This record gives sequence, C-alpha cells and structure tokens, in this order.
Amino acid sequence: MGDPCILSVDGIGKKFCATQPHSMYYGVHDVCRNILGMAADTHRLRPHEFWAVDGVTFTLKQGERLGLLGGNGSGKSTLLRLLAGIYQPDKGRIEVRGRVGALIALGAGFHPLLTGRENIFLNGSLLGMTTCEIEQCFDQIVDFADIGTFLDAPVKTYSSGMYVRLGFAIVIHSRPDLLLIDEVLAVGDSSFQNKCIEKVLELNRNGTAIIFVSHAIQTIERLCRSGLLLRQGAQVFQGEIRDCIQRYSNQLARENLLDAPQPTSFGLGTVDISNVDVFEEGGTSENRSIPFGKNFVIRFDYDFLQDSSHNRQVRVWIRTQDGRDVQRLTFQEAPFNGTHQYGNVKVHRMQHSGTVQITVLNPRLFPQSFLIDIAIVPMDRNVHLGGLANATLFNVVPPPADDRYFEYGNMTVTDFDYVVAVD
Repeated sequence: MGDPCILSVDGIGKKFCATQPHSMYYGVHDVCRNILGMAADTHRLRPHEFWAVDGVTFTLKQGERLGLLGGNGSGKSTLLRLLAGIYQPDKGRIEVRGRVGALIALGAGFHPLLTGRENIFLNGSLLGMTTCEIEQCFDQIVDFADIGTFLDAPVKTYSSGMYVRLGFAIVIHSRPDLLLIDEVLAVGDSSFQNKCIEKVLELNRNGTAIIFVSHAIQTIERLCRSGLLLRQGAQVFQGEIRDCIQRYSNQLARENLLDAPQPTSFGLGTVDISNVDVFEEGGTSENRSIPFGKNFVIRFDYDFLQDSSHNRQVRVWIRTQDGRDVQRLTFQEAPFNGTHQYGNVKVHRMQHSGTVQITVLNPRLFPQSFLIDIAIVPMDRNVHLGGLANATLFNVVPPPADDRYFEYGNMTVTDFDYVVAVD
C-alpha cells in the first residue's frame, strides 16, 4: 500500500479582475446572486478578468516535498493561498487530509496590542491547535523564536525579525500534516535560516508533506524531490526536480531573449561595431542557446570611421544580467612597448573594416543568460574609440542529458576528477 494522500488538487482555477471598478461591480453582482440563491457563474471569464491559476492538477503524499517553479506572475503564490484556504477556487476541487501550516504571511494573525505570549495562544488557535497543545509546546515556541524578555511586551514593539521569528515558530510547532512555504526561509540571519531549514526537514522526516516556493533555485534543488512548473497560471510540467529546473531554465532563457536590452553605443565614436552574434561552434547565428560545455563563437563587424595607428586593443566582456563580469576576452594589434609579448596575449592586426570571430574553447559558463559588451581602445590612452554595451544576449542551457552535478544558482560546476580519503 502506498503512502496516504495528504493533498488532492483537481483542475483548480482562480480568476481576478484587472481593474478596480469592474472588480467592485462584479463583487456586488456576485453577492446579490448569492442572496437570491443563484449560483455564481465562476467558470467563464467576464470582461477585464483573467485566470491567475487555471487547470492545475496534482496530488501530494505524506512526507513528499514539492517545489513550485515559475517566473513572476506565473501563479505560484496564488496557488499556495488557494491551498491554504485564503482564497476559494472559482473552479475545480481541493481536498486536504489533515492540518495545514502556511508560512506565507508570517504574523498575519497577530494582534499588535497583545503580548507575544497572548499572540502565541491566539495564532495557535487560528492554526487549529487546542489550548492543551499550545501549552505543551509553549516553551519550545519561545526558545525557537528567541524573543527573550520581550515575551510579555506588545508585538507592536517587536522588530521585524522578532515578528517573523515568532510567526515561524508558532506555525512549525503546530505539527502540520501539510506545510506551505513561500520565500520565508530567506528571512533573518544565516544562523536562523539554517535553524529554520533543519526544523522543516525534521517535520518532513516525521511525515509532514511540504510545498515550497522560492526564486532561490539552489534551495529548491536541495529541499525538494519533485517540481511543478507554472507559466501564466497554467501547469506546464510536473516531475523530478532536476527535470523541472531544466525546463524552467530553458523557459527563462527563451523569455530573456525576447526581453533582451537594447545595445548602447559609447566612446568617441571613431569606430562602428555592428552585427554582433553569439552561437555554438558549428551552429548558426539564429540559435543563441548554447549547451553547457560546448564551444561557442562571438562574431562582430567593425568599421573604423577615422584612421588610427595599429596599436589598438579589442576587449570583449561576458557578464551576467545582474552585471557580474565572468570572463574577459582580449587581443591587440601589437606587443606591449612594441617588443615584449606575454604568452597569454594574442596579437592580430585589424583592417580598416572587417569581421572579428572569437571562438571560446572549453567554456565553463553556468547555465543562465549572459550579455556581451565590446570595446576598442588605444593601448597608449585610457579612452574608448568606440564600444557597444549590451551588444547581444545569449543563453547557456543545461545539456539534454547529463549525469554531472549542477548546483543551480551558483557560477561554477563540479566537473573534475578528485579523490576522497576517509579514515
């Protein structure tokens, strides 16, 4: 016999209205229908309405850990609120067997004028705990929250960290059968975060099923065994967490190509840089998605608008979308001081106009989106003859099948031989 099913979700959907006036009108309209005993027509969209979640179906068994993935606006938080009972679905059905603990809006049930002690009993009751259960784990809640002498002070005097710690401590000590987590493991200092993760895993080992939402892919990879991918409210994929992360990464890569920033010229303007392409070696410029570890080509045209001496240096930066430089490629037209040439300096003469093609061999760029910046400078002056920022965007994507370990969210990959000795 398999593990008992804690959660069953069957084709649920939740819609919202995009404008305030229509939202108020529809609200009054639906209330009047309910008063008259008429069923609300929730299965169809009215003008200015949209599905925030549409047709999601899955089950979760005791002790399972599910990660929700998707970009901003994909419906992750709305789905969690549906599962927590904060929202009611407009279609479909949700069945939960057991107590639900929601780490979504920590401290939402606190009364600011009541003390921490009083709010423990108030919030615990809202979570379905009996007074006897609260009294049994009261000391554990206080110790975990680490609010010290502020236990009998009004919570309106608490710092934001104390407020969140107390809310977290109450939820996890309610012994939920299903725990819903929405980004809250990023609160507090690193020591408290580690304590939270350990407590969540302890609950899971004791049978608590977990649904986890976070933009920290490396955290989801470590905590979850399976994943559910959402896009614009619809369920795109459900399966093993690594497959789900790869699909999510590929989805982000496609979206980033569509939303790539516009190239911006800088410098003196004495050279024109154009037609910048990045593609896999042996591939075509139409495909800017490069499998991890494959050689790739950076190609661009140049045209000097003014004559200059052959002492120029070409600089190509590869950086992440958040601006972190990860690699710089350079070559120049002459050795330094006209005579000395370092072993790692490449020397190539340039014409008045032409094409530069740089082949990057054995790259170790981690799967994500990258931007290219290009500049041409004289070797004897600190000035740009011309340059192009955000010249193009390209993606490094996970290989179709790979048995190597990727830690998503980091800039490196474990990809070398080593020996471990344990006495």
